[in-house]
Amino acid sequence: MNLANLKPGEQGKITKMGAIGPLKRRLMDMGVLVGENVKVEKVAPLGDPIEVTIKNYNLSLRKKEAEGIEVEVIK
Repeated sequence: MNLANLKPGEQGKITKMGAIGPLKRRLMDMGVLVGENVKVEKVAPLGDPIEVTIKNYNLSLRKKEAEGIEVEVIK
């Protein structure tokens, strides 16, 4: 499952980063790392962008960026 599939309020643990190049470096600089827990706070009405909480701060990601981040759902 990828981060874009999570619904608002759901949490997941990042298991794989599918991004490459400058996008991967930018996401890593923002704290989006394998093993981190992430929670979807809200999704815009048309599905883009997605607001998530990671390491106690909010981050907005484009849907295309979120689709490249594999997560494991945390119950």
